Amino acid sequence: MSLAFKSFAISDLGLHRDGNEDAGLASATLVAVADGMGGHAGGEVASKIAIMALRERQDNAVKSDETLLDITTAIDQRISEKSKESPELSGMGTTLTALHLLGESVELLHVGDSRCYAYSGGKLTQLSYDHTVMQELIDQGRLTPSEALNHPQRSLLTQALMGDSGIETVLKEFPVKIGDQFLLCSDGLSSVLSDLQISKILKKHSGQKLLETLVEEVKAKGAPDNVTIILAEVVTQDAASDAQLQAQLIGAANV
Repeated sequence: MSLAFKSFAISDLGLHRDGNEDAGLASATLVAVADGMGGHAGGEVASKIAIMALRERQDNAVKSDETLLDITTAIDQRISEKSKESPELSGMGTTLTALHLLGESVELLHVGDSRCYAYSGGKLTQLSYDHTVMQELIDQGRLTPSEALNHPQRSLLTQALMGDSGIETVLKEFPVKIGDQFLLCSDGLSSVLSDLQISKILKKHSGQKLLETLVEEVKAKGAPDNVTIILAEVVTQDAASDAQLQAQLIGAANV
């Protein structure tokens, strides 16, 4: 029995951004969200580099033995090369959260604060770890999660792909079964809505309507940033339509 992701995706500017620095990929075996940063359109360039590198890896998977971990090195190198070609892009970078379906498990690759949640049995569980100063303060007991949600420096990253990151990316593996759902998002969602608020919407809606409702709720609360969300449900390959199995690029990756 072959498993696949039945995926739904959305990317929105929000209410205060002129451009979309988020990028995403949704496909039958790989979903990913990247949230770029940097002036002079640098964020859009960096997030697109990350997502397109993943897309290329997927297209060449049969011919390549490159692992999901290896891809972060390739992304870093491409960001570095692009920054040297265009000095105005110097300092650009991106988060990256990717989920790869492999047999009866998923691999989670994560750098930054774009999140990956599992949703099963009516319970929402954060699988990724926020690489932020706020999360470090929470871990130290100096802030509560509710205090961090409204902190002015809540998006200050401790890790990102910036061309000279020197980071040690971690790849985690989780078992999956049919019906498991995963929600990937940029912090345009998670910095505005709490896990409890997201969970309540998950219980009421599904599919594309769920994503649209989440974006509507973020906009009702001001939507200060771009919002990118991917919902991926584990199904048998014949339970999803061809359209749902086809690779979809969103946000900056679709420009």
